[in-house]
Amino acid sequence: MEKEQRDKLFQQAKAWVLNAGENIRQKINDPLEINTKSDANDLVTAMDQETELFFTSNIKETYPSHSIVSEEGYGDELTDLGGTVWIIDPIDGTMNFVHQKRNFAISVGIYQDGIGEIGIIYDVMADIIFTAKRGEGAFKNGEKLPPLDKNKNFAEVILGLNHFWLCENRLVDERLMQQLVKTIRGTRTYGSAALEFAYTAEGIMDGYLSMNLSPWDVAAGMVIVQETGGITTTINGEAVSLLEKGSIITCNTSIQQQLLSEYLQKGRK
Repeated sequence: MEKEQRDKLFQQAKAWVLNAGENIRQKINDPLEINTKSDANDLVTAMDQETELFFTSNIKETYPSHSIVSEEGYGDELTDLGGTVWIIDPIDGTMNFVHQKRNFAISVGIYQDGIGEIGIIYDVMADIIFTAKRGEGAFKNGEKLPPLDKNKNFAEVILGLNHFWLCENRLVDERLMQQLVKTIRGTRTYGSAALEFAYTAEGIMDGYLSMNLSPWDVAAGMVIVQETGGITTTINGEAVSLLEKGSIITCNTSIQQQLLSEYLQKGRK
């Protein structure tokens, strides 16, 4: 994608994100219409659907040749990432939205032929926006984020862990994960994958691990983390698919190999 095209697309996407966020803030205390999807903990609200419809209708009207991958069913059924593809989570952290009325985000990633061009993560209630354009660095409220520390001491690492998945999923060895928690400085769980990606890019966490995330959970964050020098793979160290669910480890590159070899892969050999 040419820089001029990317810049124009970024400005439009950012404007829509801020508009959608303002709408959510105005309605945050309205009565909620809440439904469940795959199970009782997989929530969807009318606001999720309203916000996604806002994005999809505007995208289709303004950029009819673009495709959309989105959480609530208003997007397209894609088998590849050819062309320009918007990958959208209208409210990432719906449980936080429902129970806390904060700690949730709008997440928009824009990819061209499978390459991440634009990433936007908007912490709606805190009014903090993380943005990135390929090759131009990552920003928090317009201020450029510094590159991640390439000499991170593993004993000083703070890692985002989704404990529910770690306990229930057999992709990892629980004993090794317990040892990991004892070895590093600390763990955090924020309940929004998008925000945990943003915090990794900011350097206030050193990585984030989850066993079962969807493309809309990670697409924007992958672009932002990459622009600060971080890396995102599956727990096998493989490229992430943005067409299906899978495991995710996004982190400072200085700790990636130790995480993969000593804790995520060792127990499955």
